Amino acid sequence: MPNTPQAQRTTKLFAPALTPFNADLTVNTEAFIDFCRWLISQGAGLAVFGTNSEANSLGLEEKITLLEKLVEANVPADQMVPGTGLCALPEAIALTRAAVALGCAGTLTLPPFYFKPASDDGLFAYYSRIIEAVGSHRLKMYLYHIPQFTGVPITCALIERLIKAYPTTVVGIKDSSGDWANTERMLREFPDFEIYPASEALLEKALPLGAAGCISATANVQPRAIANALKAWGTPEFDAIQAQLKVVRNLFQSQPMIPALKHVVGEHFADPEWRHVRPPLMEANASWSDGLSAQLAAAGFSMGTK
Repeated sequence: MPNTPQAQRTTKLFAPALTPFNADLTVNTEAFIDFCRWLISQGAGLAVFGTNSEANSLGLEEKITLLEKLVEANVPADQMVPGTGLCALPEAIALTRAAVALGCAGTLTLPPFYFKPASDDGLFAYYSRIIEAVGSHRLKMYLYHIPQFTGVPITCALIERLIKAYPTTVVGIKDSSGDWANTERMLREFPDFEIYPASEALLEKALPLGAAGCISATANVQPRAIANALKAWGTPEFDAIQAQLKVVRNLFQSQPMIPALKHVVGEHFADPEWRHVRPPLMEANASWSDGLSAQLAAAGFSMGTK
């Protein structure tokens, strides 16, 4: 059992919700809304416009429109932490401002990633410009550390500086580095910060150190099981749930993640249109997707209720 005060916080699960496309690669808004409702019904919050949402294949207007459509459809904004980090500062400000105006619980904000290397001073200026331009006490910003994609790390020194400057605004981080040593360091150095590992496979190591939960790609396909693991932490049931979560996670990681997730979601909802992805991604290929389905079935995997 965890024995530190920060480990007693309520843990949360967020899914970087997959974005369904029509055959012409326009967003299937109705399917998106339905899927987001399903994720919430299974115990997950919505990190829409995350990496596995194909966020950087979506335009600014598309993202704002989708947020508005979700709210119009009574999908609770307080369950949403949309990705708002963009290379163009004015666009990052506009998307963050829209998220705050719609009542979203927070924003998940990538660093700008085109000009490299980026200094901590430059990144601090980027985040502070967003915060100051939005100018709202309701903004709760979660940093997004995924250097294998961005090439721009968010260092502990930068986190410390942002927390000091904006203690009620910069409230957490998603660590998608895949480097446990980095996640562990964050957890130990920032005990009051909301730190989310990017994989449910790390829960057994992260929860004792006070992790806030997880924001995981595979929360798109096993949200209920991950939510159950978070609830079961500290009980005899946790180990068995965690073991099964790892099996499923490893199977998805063995294939191109986004096409694999969309393939399985499409199977679950009997909707082949889910297979569509925007280039440069390629749709799931039967040479591996049929095998993945068979392996998941053999492992006893189920997405849960429709």
